[in-house]
Amino acid sequence: MDYRSGCPISNLVDLVGDKWSLLIIRDFFLDRNTFKQFMESPEAIATNILTDRLKSLKSKGIIDFAFAPNNKKTKYYYLTDMGIDLYPVIYEMAMWSRRNLDKEFNEVATDWFTDNIDKEGHEVKAKSVEEYKVIRQDLFELVQA
Repeated sequence: MDYRSGCPISNLVDLVGDKWSLLIIRDFFLDRNTFKQFMESPEAIATNILTDRLKSLKSKGIIDFAFAPNNKKTKYYYLTDMGIDLYPVIYEMAMWSRRNLDKEFNEVATDWFTDNIDKEGHEVKAKSVEEYKVIRQDLFELVQA
């Protein structure tokens, strides 16, 4: 991977700095892991853009995939450990939006904010990462069946 500079922020932007990559990474934490599920996200990503971003995220080591055991055309995507490490970034972006944007958020976001209102950020981050690791492990067991 070629990076534009020695700046760590610039390097992260080089990896996932487009709108769609960050939303795809968000979707993994919403228990989405197939092309069809990513297509169902409310932002309505085009199929060619989704295909491109999934390939890009895989080539950068942020995601990987496994084939469904009963249908080799179906891929189950998952975050690598490197991808999971992006959760605190996603969390902080959501919290920044809540603090600074005067708007109503969708039901998923509103429920998430409500569920976590009395929790410390580090607790939410740790819990979400651990929950995702369980989802990923369940996926590994499914594809190995």
